[in-house]
Amino acid sequence: MHALNGFFNYIDRYLGSSEWFVYLLLGTGLFFTIYLRFPQVRYFKHAIKVVKGVFDKKGDEGDTSHFQALATALSGTVGTGNIAGVALAIHVGGPAALFWMLVTAMLGMTTKFVEVTLSHKYREKTGDGTMAGGPMYYMRERLNIRLGNGKMIKTGLWLGIFFSFATILSSFGTGSLPQINSISNSMFATFGIKHYITGIILSVLLALVIVGGIRRIAKVTSKLVPAMAIFYFLGAIAVLIYNYDQIIPAIISVFTSVFKGSAATGGFLGAGFIYAFKRGVNRGLFSNEAGQGSAPIAHASAKAHEHVSEGLVAILEPFVDTIIICSLTGLTLLTSGVWTEKIQNRFQYTDLEILTDIYEDKVETDQKKLLLHLNGKEPLQGFDGALSVENGMIQNEVTVIHARSLAEGVRVFDKQGNLFSGKIPVHQGKIPSETTEYFFEGSSLIHSAPLTAEAFKRSFFGNFGQYIVAIGLLLFAFSTAISWSYYGDRAVTFLWGTKFILPYRLIYVAGFFLASIADTTVVWSLSYITIALMTIPNLFGLLILHREVKSTVDRYWTDFHVEFPDVKLPKGILRHKKSGSR
Repeated sequence: MHALNGFFNYIDRYLGSSEWFVYLLLGTGLFFTIYLRFPQVRYFKHAIKVVKGVFDKKGDEGDTSHFQALATALSGTVGTGNIAGVALAIHVGGPAALFWMLVTAMLGMTTKFVEVTLSHKYREKTGDGTMAGGPMYYMRERLNIRLGNGKMIKTGLWLGIFFSFATILSSFGTGSLPQINSISNSMFATFGIKHYITGIILSVLLALVIVGGIRRIAKVTSKLVPAMAIFYFLGAIAVLIYNYDQIIPAIISVFTSVFKGSAATGGFLGAGFIYAFKRGVNRGLFSNEAGQGSAPIAHASAKAHEHVSEGLVAILEPFVDTIIICSLTGLTLLTSGVWTEKIQNRFQYTDLEILTDIYEDKVETDQKKLLLHLNGKEPLQGFDGALSVENGMIQNEVTVIHARSLAEGVRVFDKQGNLFSGKIPVHQGKIPSETTEYFFEGSSLIHSAPLTAEAFKRSFFGNFGQYIVAIGLLLFAFSTAISWSYYGDRAVTFLWGTKFILPYRLIYVAGFFLASIADTTVVWSLSYITIALMTIPNLFGLLILHREVKSTVDRYWTDFHVEFPDVKLPKGILRHKKSGSR
């Protein structure tokens, strides 16, 4: 597992975690925000009316309503990223990471508007009568290269094929694997339910839902999304009210640490500007998926006679997903203070590292060395050899690092839960993750869903707060897995036709179960790569077609004013005569 995780991290270093990827993502959103004159602000109220069905026409072609398409897309985005992803971002980047998540969401509202508009415009009806769309369809139709002699090079088709393969991979790396992994870990930590039991039960439920296709998925998600959002919202508000005196300091810390980084505090060793920036943007993308090209697949099924109208609906997604829900999660973590506290927990091997010599995080020089080591700038020497343990106590002069913090009160237990005595092989600071003969416990920082669960305990609910997170995570993550199965089967349809949908769904459900017993860190590392593989070709495609996007949007408002002359148009929209074409 260590080797696999290291391989994934190596690839991700040049993709999603690289600076150029971050600039491409934010740059695309910023470009369209300026080019289209802030549509996420000007069109916001109009988008709400579209979702309500105010401008719907009887006989509009599609499989779902505007609201059902929005709910399906939201169920695909509102998942572990909102609970575990925010906690992971703050864990590694401090309060500043939340700021960059919000920036990503604000610009992402425009990116979603653009990608959904284009994908809805080039959707098509499949052999089984349902609608299919997404970036792969606009790529195939509009990104081919025509030579001077009239010959066409089908670059768009190959881009569409690449995107579709990336979507299938991402349906596992984003929608299936990390979702059930977080659920099973949460159910075990909160209720003591074995990981495989959670996996079996939810795999069966998943199969029952996705076998019905988009219509059943839309019916389930349109009821599930509002219920789970309200449930989680009330729980988060309870934490904020309980820690009301820390709300203002928490908000201030988000903004004051943006450019200077987060200083060391408690068990948190600090984070620089670049680290917080990259992780905040990365987690923001994982949360709202703006630019990834996933949501357009869901919106392509919506009933609409105007393609831009569905793009307007998509503006609301990052707002609900990140600006509202992720902000709530982030503020619960910051106001409760749990993100800096060392908490008793069982260590995961991929988060565990043994260093030669003894370091103290209360000593400033050691603190700086540890931070540089964790950020990969000046690695410290990892312990190499046999770790001697007697009655659970490590006898060697070493430092134990877990979850980017210096672990305290470390004890080693055998698989029966008794204090361990014996030798443990360590290679360059790492313990073989496949071992089941012993496990480590102690106090350290924690991250992902367990950190959010700990924050929810610091409220009027007390220990009951962890159940709110566990149930919220269950609903969020399960709904995400449902939606991503649809994204994957649309990609399969593009590549091989509808006859291969069933085999894909069976593999998807099988992978869903297996991930319930997999290592958390490896799963997250895989998700980083699959996200980038979808996002990169989609962003380049959007930028290439920027003029078509603008002309399509302008035409929409021209025709809309003729069709609904008494409706007040958003600020800045010029009234023209009917265009006569779509």
